[in-house]
Amino acid sequence: MSSQTNPNPKHLHPFSNPQSLSDWLKPRLPSDSFASWGVKPGTKNVHNLWLELSEGETSLDDSTPPLRTVHVVTLRIIGGDNRILLESHQELSDGTVRQRCRPLSEKMKPGETVEAAVSRAVKEELGSIIGDNFGNGDEKNIVRIVPGSYRKKVEERASASYPGLPACYILHTVDAWVDGLPDGEFCTQEAEEYKDCNETTIADMAVSVKKHYWKWIDSDSV
Repeated sequence: MSSQTNPNPKHLHPFSNPQSLSDWLKPRLPSDSFASWGVKPGTKNVHNLWLELSEGETSLDDSTPPLRTVHVVTLRIIGGDNRILLESHQELSDGTVRQRCRPLSEKMKPGETVEAAVSRAVKEELGSIIGDNFGNGDEKNIVRIVPGSYRKKVEERASASYPGLPACYILHTVDAWVDGLPDGEFCTQEAEEYKDCNETTIADMAVSVKKHYWKWIDSDSV
């Protein structure tokens, strides 16, 4: 499983800024779909996509429409009584709510292994409730991947974040036990997205996740 990484290079794209990306996308996407980015509740904007490209989280094919390819780690967190943790919805920085109804999922960074992506995903999305121990070298005791649970799947579907832009998701899924989580429904604060990005002005203009809402469901229902 360690050999599974996100091969997208960081920063290797031809767009010097979000405006140049927007100019490139406009003739390649349905105008009504592109106009809804960052306006329709639950969608992201062109600043988000530019940051994804710059961080190597996403690649775009030069086609009409372009195909966005993303490597995603999906973590099925196992709880007691045959339950798994599901993210029900997110609260975004623009005040809108995005429905999720899926296990914890995170875009992988360039060259990142599945194990590293799992640890980072838990820290960023659940760290606010797990506490200070996470990030102090205790990750392997808090997050334990179930041996033999790794699965890889490729899905092509429309993107809810970027209407009109088809996406290819390369899904790297594992089951795991995570210590320190509540038994009932709970909410977590998102660690600041793109906090290490040099383009802070662009990051401030992107739509970001502020809160995650979680619930446990019967694993047989997923």
